[in-house]
Amino acid sequence: MTETERAVDDAEHARERGAGKRRLGPASHWPRSRRLIPDELGVLVVLGLLIAGIGIPYPDFLDSDNLLTTAHNSVYISLMACGMVFALAMREVDLSVGGTYAMCLVVGALLVRDGMAPWLAVPAVLLTGILLGVFNALVTTLLALPSFIVTLGTLMLFRGVGLALADGKQITDLPLDDSFFTLAGGDAGGVPFALWVLVTVVVVLTVVLTRTRFGARVRAIGSNPDAAEFSGIPVVRTRIQALALSGLTTACAAALALAFYGAGDPTLGQGYELQAIAACIIGGTPLAGGRGSVVGAVAGAMILAVVASGLVFFEVPINWTSFATGAVILVAVAADSALRRGGRRRH
Repeated sequence: MTETERAVDDAEHARERGAGKRRLGPASHWPRSRRLIPDELGVLVVLGLLIAGIGIPYPDFLDSDNLLTTAHNSVYISLMACGMVFALAMREVDLSVGGTYAMCLVVGALLVRDGMAPWLAVPAVLLTGILLGVFNALVTTLLALPSFIVTLGTLMLFRGVGLALADGKQITDLPLDDSFFTLAGGDAGGVPFALWVLVTVVVVLTVVLTRTRFGARVRAIGSNPDAAEFSGIPVVRTRIQALALSGLTTACAAALALAFYGAGDPTLGQGYELQAIAACIIGGTPLAGGRGSVVGAVAGAMILAVVASGLVFFEVPINWTSFATGAVILVAVAADSALRRGGRRRH
């Protein structure tokens, strides 16, 4: 067992003791991978029940084209949530993802409009997202401020830069006949290309979080920051890596949005940061840190997309959309929490 793995075990045992042995009981001695199953299963069950609840009275909702469209609508929030899981798991919050998304979208559109090949612009967009994430981490570290405060400021900073670069308007006149827009913005095998990218990201980041030293460090820091630092885990470097990863997945969402919309709109992404955080929490990643689920976060984002699509079928007035979405989020979180508690009691 490596030093990092020992730190993770010590931190998680301390966390469980602090939560109370009577509450956790025998489940506290189960391997972590087995305890994660009820958490992810719970949110997937909620998603399935929600789809069925809309599809029974409105069978057209279950049409494959509508389901694919709904899933595609969740891709951008899902990608942001995938990176956000790592930040939340180590007790950090990245509120800047909405601004990062808009700025990366504008940067990509400007590069393409000015003559760069669209496929070559993608690495530049991804690098921009990484640099913005590193900037967040460095400011958080150097000023010794909570990431919540720092990223709240950079949310407006990044969005402002994007608006300034775009001169406050959409960037158009892009070569829409290029393969980047026809392939990445279209379908592959009858499924939106963006969904294939999302599946790939989910698989890779699930392995990173659960099977790599970096993932172990993230969970150790989130479980017990003091114990992690005392054991020699590089807390600052891990924070930089986690927030850079959040910027990377957000930039990936921006690149896909550029391909799909065929324009750079600096006003896109407003409110995405709160939806990404909500998706993570619905999916079983707590604000208290120490654990997280990439699969759960994506399922949480899809719940939000299903709610938005279902409201159209139920003909809910637009003025009640935010109310209904918030209510469903609360119900989904409560139901998922109940399912997880029930699973722990059975074990």
